[in-house]
Amino acid sequence: MDFDMVFAGMPVTNLAGAVDWYTRLIGRPADVPVNDTEVMWQFTETAFLYVVLDPEHAGSSLVSLSVVDLDVAVAEAAGRGVLGAAIQSIGSAGRRASWNDPDGNRVALIQITH
Repeated sequence: MDFDMVFAGMPVTNLAGAVDWYTRLIGRPADVPVNDTEVMWQFTETAFLYVVLDPEHAGSSLVSLSVVDLDVAVAEAAGRGVLGAAIQSIGSAGRRASWNDPDGNRVALIQITH
């Protein structure tokens, strides 16, 4: 089986509120306004995070986004009002900082040890 793209989805109850939160976490507006109920951020040529209005499933998702410098990413997010993430070691794999979005979906920024 060969894969060539990843789309990770975060279901939410309030799209406008979620878009605001994710914009502050990520540091830029969504790249693709798909339609009235979905937006997407593109991180690499083949990796996307989409936020979709889906109240029935909101709050039950988990996504990890790898960043080059976790300390810088957490400080930048805090500067945009996304607070409360403590950086934790994840064994020999690297480090992680996690937040819950307004619906309780878990978002982690990770820095992988090479």
